[in-house]
Amino acid sequence: MRNPTVHGVGGVLSADIAVPEHARELDFYSSVLTTGDAPLWRKDLMNNLGEPIIGLGDRKPEFEMLPLQWMPHFQVADVACSAETAIKMGGKELVHGKDEDGESQWAVLADRDGAAFGVIPVVTTQPAASKRNVTAEGRISWLSLVTPDAAVCQEFYQNVIGWSAESLPTDSSDGLVAKFEMHIDEENSAAEIWQFESEKHELPSVWLLHLPVNDLAESLRRVGDGGGEVMKKFDGEGYAIVRDPVGVFLALRSN
Repeated sequence: MRNPTVHGVGGVLSADIAVPEHARELDFYSSVLTTGDAPLWRKDLMNNLGEPIIGLGDRKPEFEMLPLQWMPHFQVADVACSAETAIKMGGKELVHGKDEDGESQWAVLADRDGAAFGVIPVVTTQPAASKRNVTAEGRISWLSLVTPDAAVCQEFYQNVIGWSAESLPTDSSDGLVAKFEMHIDEENSAAEIWQFESEKHELPSVWLLHLPVNDLAESLRRVGDGGGEVMKKFDGEGYAIVRDPVGVFLALRSN
């Protein structure tokens, strides 16, 4: 089952980004994500149930070392071990937060191809039970990553995050040559890793958040009106990859 927000090793807690033109970006995301008669989104991009799903911060000088891409936060068994493993496997450590005793609290890492993500300890307390399911507006319903070498990439994330991988059949009409589904456990999956034919590799290697909306066509119209661009549509699967006004990629999906 596609359910990336499981609490435990490999589960996605949230995602964030620090952007230039912060006021414009807030207006863009609020417009694009606020659809339907009872929208879940508020101006601060927190959902109405109080759970932090995505956070949009101002790109202040202390954040300038971070790449301009949405960064999901993955729960791991040992932050220090994950950071060390990422470096050994060709990734990078961008920021590493430690307490006064030098114990790892969190880290921001990048994989071999530059896709950035955070690692945090496993969250031991779950939020209050939600009245909406995980595909309601305002929740990260899925993650995907385009990479030039899916086999190498999935091995990286198995070792760094603790996922397991399943190779999936591909459709040559989409230009896909490899696809892996990354499992949190026997029941829940967090993400897909894609590899396209080189001439069809139009998307950057960044983690794409899949955010459900009530009316995909209306949200895609608002993307254009707000200064963004629709990059690729997957009509048969009900989602599209878009680029926001400052060049950040994400996916919008029919709820």
